[in-house]
Parts: sequence; C-alpha cells; structure tokens
Amino acid sequence: MIEYIKGELTEVTPALAVVEAAGVGYALNISLNTYTAIQKQKEVKLYVHESLVAGGRDDNFTLYGFYSKQERELYRLLITVSGVGANTARMILSSISPAELCGVISSGDERMLKAVKGIGLKTAQRIIVDLRDKIVSLGIADELPANGGSVEMVNTGIKDEAVAALTMLGFSPAPSSKVVVSILKEQPDLPVEQVVKMALKMIK
Repeated sequence: MIEYIKGELTEVTPALAVVEAAGVGYALNISLNTYTAIQKQKEVKLYVHESLVAGGRDDNFTLYGFYSKQERELYRLLITVSGVGANTARMILSSISPAELCGVISSGDERMLKAVKGIGLKTAQRIIVDLRDKIVSLGIADELPANGGSVEMVNTGIKDEAVAALTMLGFSPAPSSKVVVSILKEQPDLPVEQVVKMALKMIK
C-alpha cells in the first residue's frame, strides 16, 4: 500500500500530476485544491489513495493524489456515500475546499453541495447525513484551516506522533487528535513529548 509519493513534479494539469520518484513517473489524479497548492512547486509530497477496479475486460488501477491527509480522508469518506463515485468525490473537492466542505456538512448546507456538478438533492442530503458525525468523530474539521486555505494550521508530523503515542497508551484516536490539535494551535512549537504530557492531563 502506497502512503505517499515524494519527488519531482514533472507534469501538472488541473486534473493530473506526474511525480517522478526513484526514476519512476507516477500519474496521480488530483483535485483543483491540490493543483492550486502544488502548481508552482518543483518537489512535492502527495498522499495517495489507490483504487483497483477488477472485472470486465480490463482491470483498472488508479492513483489519486492529495496535498494533505485531511483532503484524502474527506475523499475516502465521500466515496463511502451511496451515489458518490471517485469522479464525483473529486469534483466535490475541486469545487469546495476541504475546510469549506467540513463547514457545509456540519451546517447541513444542501444548496452548496447541490451547486456541484452531478450532485442532486438526494445525494447532497445523503452526504450530510452520512458524514456529519464522522468528520466530527475523526477530528478532520479541527485540523483544517478556518480560512479555507490548503496550508495546515498545525505541524502534522508532531500531531501524528503525539496521537500515535496516545493511542499506544490506550486512548482513542479521535479524542486524542482533537486535544493534540487544540494544543498545537495554541503552542505550535512544542516538542512531541510536551504535547503528549499536556494531552494526558486534558483527555477525558
């Protein structure tokens, strides 16, 4: 399983990025949000979602690339909704930023979702009903910038290490993530061990 691909951005269009790593050029389908974030970069790191469609005459193996883990997580949640396929999910993430999408789902804003090409009222309602609790429980919304941009507000390396440590200590990932993100928003330069110590006092 590919977690991410890091290398030279050799080609990029609003829908596709080619990243060369160790002499291999990987073609990744991307959203407009990711395109905007990487278009002027020479070296990139894209988080990967792999899709294998078997059956019929041809098996189809496709890579999707995302600028942030949060966008990838939203994509994975979207494709679990009945009626939302890979292209529709990518269309949503090309029309609405990850932060805005969390706000739309949290507030139940059907009109914003319906404005996306290919999304009808029933699908919009299904997305809101199916994902509202999930984006809260996974802490995705807490990790996204409030201004709707693509730059993450917290150091994801420190955050991931701290959450992993807390999980190993027996705490659930979702509440751990929320607490760690809140700590790093207030004190972004804290080392991971201090974050864990503070989180241990705050997790309920």
